[in-house]
Amino acid sequence: MLVQLAIRDYAIVDSLDLELHGGMTAITGETGAGKSILLGALGLCLGERADAGSVRHGRERADLSARFDIAALPEARAWLEQRELPVDDCLLRRVITAAGRSKAWINGQPATIADLKALGEHLIEIHGQHAHQALLREDTHLRLLDDYAGQREAVAALGETHRRWQQARRNLKRLSEDGDELAARRQLLRYQVEELDQLALAEGELDALEEEQTRLAHAEETLREAQFAADCCDHDDGGAQSLLAQAISRLGALPGSNRGSLAETLGMLEEARIQVEEAGRELQRFVDTTELDPARLAEVEERLGAVHRIARKHHVLPDELVALHQRLQHELAELDGGENDLEALSQEVEQLRDAWRQQAKAISAARQTAATRFADEVQAQLGFLAMGKASFAVQVEPRETAAADGMDTVRFLISANPGQPPRPLTKVASGGELSRISLAIQVVAASHSTIPSLVFDEVDVGISGATAEIVGQLLKRLGANGQVMTVTHLPQVAAQAHQHLHIEKQAEADTTLTQMMLLDGAGRVRELARMLGGVKLSERTLAHAREMLDASQHAHH
Repeated sequence: MLVQLAIRDYAIVDSLDLELHGGMTAITGETGAGKSILLGALGLCLGERADAGSVRHGRERADLSARFDIAALPEARAWLEQRELPVDDCLLRRVITAAGRSKAWINGQPATIADLKALGEHLIEIHGQHAHQALLREDTHLRLLDDYAGQREAVAALGETHRRWQQARRNLKRLSEDGDELAARRQLLRYQVEELDQLALAEGELDALEEEQTRLAHAEETLREAQFAADCCDHDDGGAQSLLAQAISRLGALPGSNRGSLAETLGMLEEARIQVEEAGRELQRFVDTTELDPARLAEVEERLGAVHRIARKHHVLPDELVALHQRLQHELAELDGGENDLEALSQEVEQLRDAWRQQAKAISAARQTAATRFADEVQAQLGFLAMGKASFAVQVEPRETAAADGMDTVRFLISANPGQPPRPLTKVASGGELSRISLAIQVVAASHSTIPSLVFDEVDVGISGATAEIVGQLLKRLGANGQVMTVTHLPQVAAQAHQHLHIEKQAEADTTLTQMMLLDGAGRVRELARMLGGVKLSERTLAHAREMLDASQHAHH
């Protein structure tokens, strides 16, 4: 559940830290005091769209964070574990700058807005004050019934099957319409791939051929120059080895003292003579073992010619032929594969259609079964809300066309007066009746939710008197096993809450600030009196408020 909400420089809030608890929490305040700010800040933490107007005037950024206790939320813990995020805590943070840029974090790690939304679906449900307007749309009826029936995952799987089915149908249609063009393309590809198969140019072969061609083409010149170098090293008529030997002999014949001063030089000459002798032997060995190979040269040049010819034919560089070969092979394989095979694709379309029908039938059966139970529970809640004579029904009828969410149309029907057949909500319910019907439906939906934190934003609009007290009892009952936060203008609802949060707008100098505080017993009495009687709090109004609070808190449910 939501245990903490921290708000900095958001709208007209300077700094606010709220500690929240389980049970039912009423959120009240005068019109315009900023009750929507609380829910707006929470919504931003859960991934709602932000803009620069969210930032308090004159400040650089708004900083919002919501902390949740997820010890009893296995789906939220699993979501965090899959992304290797800590599961001992769940802190959602959102920062919006005055320039309108936004950043988000989950447990201290950067996150996307989509991540906030995805995780938020496992943490809290918000029932907005305009929920009754959404009830006028049939897609809302279908979603609510599926949630009640526990079919959300099954419907998501059905949607994926429908997507694959439609994609296969489009592929089949394209293949049927473009058959001649594809056949021509397949024929050309087969010819090109066969030609490249025959060439069979291997990775790195072109570089090796060019290097070998260079070596073979200059073999005769290389042998001639190597022989000349060998002769320079060791030749009877002035070879380097002979000349060095003479130099060493003459220096060695000098008198002792002179020869001693040239000892180091003699050593260098002797070393040079040995190196020249070794170089000469290596050069001669190279000359003796190297043969000219004009046949191999012709073979290499013919191979290179074939590579360059085919490269020109395909308008690519020679070193791009291997990649071209692979690319054409892949395209041909795709055209020859099942995705472009009319018979195989037709079978795939049929299989996916049958799979969709099976899944849709199972979901439809679950909807039919759940519709009766859902209608009965809503009917019971309508009785609590002083609409016991109304008759509520859920109609599940087959749809003419297949859709991602199945084969059913779901409609919520109501008969406000006995003897009249149930009709769609849009054609029957007045504003006040629609508000109570909406609340009854939301209470039923929330009571079957696996998410323990529920927010109701003025869902009691249009309700008053004894019915308002019953609304408060319903919300309190929901909060008994989890956490319910409700924004309300009705003292009968606020009196039922386990906690009461008051929001107040204050003007200081040239600025306006919103403050929020958890009320104690005396504070609750004063706030209920304000809600009952206006600005001036008479003793009678205070007594009425005290009596209302005592009765609500000590009532047995």
